[in-house]
Amino acid sequence: MTDLDGTVSSASEPTPESAEIAPSAPTKVKKPKVKLPGRDPIWAKLLIAAGLIVVLASGTAVAGVDALNRRYSASINQSTLLGQNSRAGNPDEVHHNTVTGPLNFLLLGSDLRALDPEDGQRSDSIIILHIPASMDRAYLLSIPRDLRVKIPAFAPTDFKGVSHEKINGAFQYGGGGEGGVQLLAETLHDLLGIQFDGAAIVNFDGFKTAVDLLGGIDMCIDQKVTSIHLGWDDKGNYLSPANGGHPAVYEPGCHHLESWQALDLVRQRKSLANGDYDRQKNQQKFIRAMLDKAKDRGLTTNPIAADKFIRAIGQALTVDTNGVSLADLMFALRNVDPSNLMGLQVPSEPQDIGGISFVIALPEADGLYTAMREDLLDSWAVENPTWVNHM
Repeated sequence: MTDLDGTVSSASEPTPESAEIAPSAPTKVKKPKVKLPGRDPIWAKLLIAAGLIVVLASGTAVAGVDALNRRYSASINQSTLLGQNSRAGNPDEVHHNTVTGPLNFLLLGSDLRALDPEDGQRSDSIIILHIPASMDRAYLLSIPRDLRVKIPAFAPTDFKGVSHEKINGAFQYGGGGEGGVQLLAETLHDLLGIQFDGAAIVNFDGFKTAVDLLGGIDMCIDQKVTSIHLGWDDKGNYLSPANGGHPAVYEPGCHHLESWQALDLVRQRKSLANGDYDRQKNQQKFIRAMLDKAKDRGLTTNPIAADKFIRAIGQALTVDTNGVSLADLMFALRNVDPSNLMGLQVPSEPQDIGGISFVIALPEADGLYTAMREDLLDSWAVENPTWVNHM
């Protein structure tokens, strides 16, 4: 593995026993000889996007904005991910150096269910990144994948709309790809009453490359997590716990995680006390951990390191910046610091309706949506600590 400073690091091989991470100070766990499972969960495709949008601020005060714009525009895929109703303003009227808050970005990943093709594509991980008018901090609002919502009609796929459906179905009804993100953005626009200043989708390669370039991350967890995906047999070869393998176990505490461990840890849902709610918290903690490591490695002060990081994962990104140049967006977000990152969750509860498991928004959710529209999340967070994840 090549680090940001150009040196090459290597990891030796763990036994099944060493796969269980000690709950003490951060320790580096060795990578197994065997190739890890190949399916790339969609939450991983999303998580790096939130980190990248903030990390992109690196170094733009040093290099020429126009030069950076040309360099990064060529390395990051750009597409139309927002529809007319969900897009903030008119992108044709956007000019250089005019990026001001508050800002809202839609961040998500997608997955084609290879084992169940008829189920289509879903967006299991959905995060809204809110930057207040002060442009010095950020909020990550995780949208439950099973949140029961009304999905509007979508002419490009002849979808007529549906009144009661899980929100992650919007991506499928929109046909996946650009259309899927557009319909999901329209659904969120109708639900929250906000418009988006940009959107991003990221694939797993971007996640793994980013964490590898950072040399892994240091992350603290507050409960024991037992993997249902990653495990080994008695000889140290990969064997899924479902097939009798010894599962990877992550004990409470602070740990140093390689990319394959972080990937596995924040994927877990079924072994957590509060299921998807706890997974959302771990995903948000991961983003904070990645930003902290980026800062420690000099990405927010070293233009060369930042350049290598951005270009390495650029091809894994698909973004819609709403007509704003990438360089201008980088510069506008330069004062957002990882220490000023707060995670939020939608006040909600799981509920079985007609044999289908949904997440139903509680009355307090309306207050959250209003606070986001009116840029009052600071006050809402103080008044609703139950739904705040301090990272």
